[in-house]
Amino acid sequence: MRYISTRGDARSVDFEEALFSGYAPDGGLFMPEEIPVLDSNTLRTWSAFSYPELVKELCSLFISSELIPRKELNDLIDRAFGRFRHKNVVNLARLKNELNVLELWHGVTYAFKDLSLSCTGQFLQYFLKKRKKHVTILVGTAGDTGSSAIESVRGESSIDIFVLLPKDLCSQTQELQMTTVIAENVHVFIAHGNSDEIDESIKELFADADFSRKHNLMSLNSINWSRIMVQIAHYFYAYFQCTPSMDMTPLPTVEIVVPTGGGGNVTAGYIAQKMGLPIQLVAVVNNNDIIHRAIQHGDFSLSGSVKPTLASAMDIQEPYNMERIFWMLSDSESSLIKTLMEEFNMSKKVILPKELHRKLLEVLSSCSASDEDIVQTMRRCWEENHYLLCPHSAVAVHYHYKQIDCHLSNKPRCCLASASAAKFQDVVLRAKLVPEVPPEIQALKELETRSTVLTKEENWAETLRDRIEAVTKHFA
Repeated sequence: MRYISTRGDARSVDFEEALFSGYAPDGGLFMPEEIPVLDSNTLRTWSAFSYPELVKELCSLFISSELIPRKELNDLIDRAFGRFRHKNVVNLARLKNELNVLELWHGVTYAFKDLSLSCTGQFLQYFLKKRKKHVTILVGTAGDTGSSAIESVRGESSIDIFVLLPKDLCSQTQELQMTTVIAENVHVFIAHGNSDEIDESIKELFADADFSRKHNLMSLNSINWSRIMVQIAHYFYAYFQCTPSMDMTPLPTVEIVVPTGGGGNVTAGYIAQKMGLPIQLVAVVNNNDIIHRAIQHGDFSLSGSVKPTLASAMDIQEPYNMERIFWMLSDSESSLIKTLMEEFNMSKKVILPKELHRKLLEVLSSCSASDEDIVQTMRRCWEENHYLLCPHSAVAVHYHYKQIDCHLSNKPRCCLASASAAKFQDVVLRAKLVPEVPPEIQALKELETRSTVLTKEENWAETLRDRIEAVTKHFA
C-alpha cells in the first residue's frame, strides 16, 4: 500500500513515511492510493469480531507486512489498548427511544482520541526503535488531542512532543490533563488565541522544509493518516452492533451520527463507506458550522471568527480533513483539490463546484446544534435514562431526538460519543445536573502543573522554533 498527496505534487510514500510526516511536501494530506472494497461475505465474517480484532484487520489492509509483520502488528495494537478501562475497549449503551450511544472514551484521558493515538504511539515507537532516530511532534489542540497525544508518547526518549492549547477555551480537566504531565519530553504551551490561530503557527513550521527535516518534525493531529486509519474501526463496530441483521441481502443500512470539528472522524466514516460498509453518515456540528454549510449549500467559507461554545473541542472553523473527503469525491482529481484548497487558504472562502457539492450531498447529511440544544439534550438524556452525555456527544444525540420527535426516520442509528461527561463538569452543572467525577480526574487538581504562556503579541512560530532548537539540539 502506497500513499499519495491529495494535491498531486509529492511522490508516493509507504506507511512509515506517511506516519512520520505532517502535511505532504506539496501542502496536501496523505491518502492511500486505493481503498480496498470488502464483499458481503467478509463483512459477515467480521461481524463476529471484537473492536480490537477489527482494528487489527483494518490496519493490516493499510500497513504492509514487510513494514510490520502481522504478529507484531497484533502485539502493538494489544499493547495500545492495554490501558483502557472497559473490557471491550469501547461500549455500546442501548438507551430509551431507540438511542444507541457508542462510548469511545474509555481510554486514559476519557476521550475518543485515545483509541487512534494509543495505536499511533505504538507504531511510532516500533519504527523509532528499529531506525534509532529521534522525532519532534508538534500538536495543536482544541481540547482532547493534546492530552491523548501526550499519553501516547510520554517518557519516550526518542520523542519530544510540543502541544499548543488555547487559553480559557478548553475545560479545566482538559487543560490539567496536559499541564500536569511533568515529563522531560513533554512541552505544553498555553496560547492567547483560538485553535485556528494555533494551527496557522504550526503550519508555518511544517512549511519550512529545512527546519522540518532537521528536527524530524511530525504531527499527531488528524492530518496524520494513522489517526484516520484506526478510526475506521469505529464505523465497522458501530454497524455490527446496531444492524438488525447480517443475513439480509443486501445488508441493511445503519445511520451513524458523528460529532465533527476538524473532520477526521467523519473522514474515517466515509472511507468505511467506500470500503463497502452500508452506512449513512451525519456530520453534526456546533455553532462553528462550516461543514454544515458546505454540505447544505456548497459554502466552504469562514463565517467571522471562531465562536466559543459548550462543545469546545469542536470550535474549529478550518476543518482540514474535508480536503480528504473532497479528494475522494472528485475521484482523486488532485489538480482540482489543489486549486480549491489554495483558494481557501488565500481567501478563506470557497464555493464548491456543483458536481462536487452534489456528490457531497449524496454521502453526507448534516445538522448543527446551539448551546441551548446541547444543554436541553443533556437534560433529556439524563431524565429518560439517568445517563450523562458530554456536550460533544450531546450534539449527536440532539440530531437523534429531532429525528425521533418528528418521525423523520426509523432506520437503526448509532451516535458516536467522543468524550466522557466527567471532562466537562461546568457544562454538566449548567444543565442543572450533578457531575460524576472519577478519582483520577478529581486528583488532577492537586497535582503540580507546568506550561509556557504564548502572549497575543508574540510570534508563536518563532517562539516554538527557538524552543524546539534548544530542546532537540543534541539530536539534530
